[in-house]
Amino acid sequence: MNRADFPVVYPIATRWNDNDEYGHINNATYFEYLDTAVNGWLMQVCPNVRSLPLGVVASVSCEFFAEVAFPDVLEIGIATERIGTSSITYRLAVFRLGEADVKAVGRFVHVYVDAANRRPVEIPPAIRGAVETLPVISAGN
Repeated sequence: MNRADFPVVYPIATRWNDNDEYGHINNATYFEYLDTAVNGWLMQVCPNVRSLPLGVVASVSCEFFAEVAFPDVLEIGIATERIGTSSITYRLAVFRLGEADVKAVGRFVHVYVDAANRRPVEIPPAIRGAVETLPVISAGN
């Protein structure tokens, strides 16, 4: 994977407290970045997203290739791996602003559920339509 595989990006400014005692972004903070990128992008492309069924995180993972640290500005590349009936698997890549090298790659699964009973429901059409515009990157890439 490289920068060209991710034409859709969401910018993230790192914060001082994102660094750990080793001087780089703490691994757990990447999960916040991935969550912020997916939901921030969805809110941009589906302004009514908060009135739709809930997208809850069912799974998240991240592989690390190079360090980033405050005050880096990051771009989170957003693609999909799979769009199901009630779930979306995103493939996310972390880049330092203006750089092509992937610093980390994440996988993020949203399952859409009814707000009252938390049972799976179909992906809302507005979200499906937006997500279908993203590039598809298979799990093997």
